Amino acid sequence: MSASSFSTPALSNLLIYSLFTFTSPFDLEDKTQSRREFYLRSVYQHVFKDVKQVSSITHTSKLIIGSLSQTLSNRRIALCVTGSVAAVECVALSRLLMRHGSEVYAVMSPMAHKIIHPYLLEWATGNPVIVELTGQIEHITLAGKHDERVDLVLVAPATANTIGKMANGIDDTAVTTTVSSAIGAKIPVLVVPAMHESMFDHPAVVENIKKLKEIGVHVMSPRMEEAKAKIPDSEEIASRVISLLGPQDLNGKHFLITAGPTRGWMDRVRFITNPSSGRMGIEIANEVISRGGTVDLVLGPVSLSPPREANVRKVETPDEMLSSVTEILTKSKADVFISTAAVLDYVPSEMVDSKIPSGTAELAINLKPTVKIIDKVRKNHKKLFIVGFKVESGVTDKELEKRAKTKIESGVCDLVVANDALREGVAFDTETNQVLIVGLRGFVKHVPLSMKRDVAREIVNTIVEAMS
Repeated sequence: MSASSFSTPALSNLLIYSLFTFTSPFDLEDKTQSRREFYLRSVYQHVFKDVKQVSSITHTSKLIIGSLSQTLSNRRIALCVTGSVAAVECVALSRLLMRHGSEVYAVMSPMAHKIIHPYLLEWATGNPVIVELTGQIEHITLAGKHDERVDLVLVAPATANTIGKMANGIDDTAVTTTVSSAIGAKIPVLVVPAMHESMFDHPAVVENIKKLKEIGVHVMSPRMEEAKAKIPDSEEIASRVISLLGPQDLNGKHFLITAGPTRGWMDRVRFITNPSSGRMGIEIANEVISRGGTVDLVLGPVSLSPPREANVRKVETPDEMLSSVTEILTKSKADVFISTAAVLDYVPSEMVDSKIPSGTAELAINLKPTVKIIDKVRKNHKKLFIVGFKVESGVTDKELEKRAKTKIESGVCDLVVANDALREGVAFDTETNQVLIVGLRGFVKHVPLSMKRDVAREIVNTIVEAMS
């Protein structure tokens, strides 16, 4: 039977009958509610399978998919939520994963939907929420041995109770059964514990986490604060997800990255600087870490948070940045140096050790050039792979390429990433960028205007290719 078999009134009557038969807004606690909703959706799909204007409708919550990056594009994640108060963080977590490009399907334990209602996660993800297992065999649909299964099962938050059940193969909720199926189907599983510290330290919980790790389940370390094992920030969880689902082609590689602006002090209260936010360098650090590399990040004064996994050194002036870079390269073996920092080319010739009085008609400040950090690094480290950044203003692509090539031809850089600050959405203090990557032997790659995380991935891809 197809949709064309029904007249418009017949369709309306069927839908009205279905609505009042299979759903009731006053029956939210009815344990058969999810079954009714699944059945109703099946009726709609059957009736309307040939009606394009209906089948093309997408939940508007999905409009955010890929708005931050395409890192998780075409990936499907099952987000399993259990009865910890940290379940309130799952809306933000699911939305962040979607913003990186993934589809998210929520699965809730009975205790989880006493903390947050399934409708909230349905709104957040744009997909029906599984609160019990039915004849639809939802755990197999999501995490069985077939091509349409999810790419990752994320249990966040995971209570001590659920951790114990997962470790011992006890399948009495939609969450634990989905996880068991995923483990058997060799689907990656990431568990994010959240509970009081006293529970986290219980020998049985410690042993159960050990068991999970031994069978290949990934377990994130919680934040230990206020006598609690708290769920990590959504950004940190998303970073781990990206790492698990992305390539691990930088294992054993160490990167030194500079990022952010520097300051040149005029007196005790004034300085010259530039509008760099440090976002590009931070996103490159995130990308490197997600692919298995390690990072030393020398960071100028910024408001953005660096990745927790990076070794961060905070600096302020060009001299401090040079000193930190020199020290790191002396003490550790870096494979790649990426100079994304917007280091001042000129600083005041001298700093007045007090506040310069205001009110004068004119004030002249003499400037002196700073040491080119990238040139200094090349002089002392001949075999180091160096990536430079070059910002220009109001030039053509051809001229931008020509200027970028000067650092390649001089032997200072192996790659140069160039952009034009006058173009909309490019360079300083934006979430997007458009760059030209120039390399040896005439290599040129154009990266169109994209989110900086996507640009970072293209830059790291190019580095990996150039070093292979």
